[in-house]
Amino acid sequence: MASGAREHLPNEPTIENRAARHDYSIGDTLECGIELLGTEVKSVRAGKVSLAEGYVAAALEPPSLTLHSVHIAEYPPAGKAVQHEPVRPRRLLAHRREIVKLAEEVKRKGFTIVPLKIYFKNGRAKLLVGLGTGRKAVDKRHAIAEREMKRDIDRAMQRRR
Repeated sequence: MASGAREHLPNEPTIENRAARHDYSIGDTLECGIELLGTEVKSVRAGKVSLAEGYVAAALEPPSLTLHSVHIAEYPPAGKAVQHEPVRPRRLLAHRREIVKLAEEVKRKGFTIVPLKIYFKNGRAKLLVGLGTGRKAVDKRHAIAEREMKRDIDRAMQRRR
């Protein structure tokens, strides 16, 4: 297999933000690249990332996306001299029209851009971000009830087979 043809290797982790799907109703999603330092890439490959408190800021002038409050742990084998800061703003890479579209959506009331998942694709770190609106407690309970009903139906269908 050629090195350029690989899609996703089993030893490369997929870090998901499960709380985001619970706290937000996600509409559109966008796959972005992340501008990372060398030690940050090694920590992401080791799965030492916390997306739970992260968010994405979008600016129209100049069009840019910035990832905030995501903790990527230090990589101890690298030594003290070359370590990165665990929590720092990180630039996201996307097409200008996609950035402008997200920035205009965020201007509307109640919308926010939430990081959903970090994974590797063709050897490069990618971040899946979603445009979401906050859920109220009633909506969260309703979503949990729907998920449990679907799970029960699936179990019953499997038993029937």
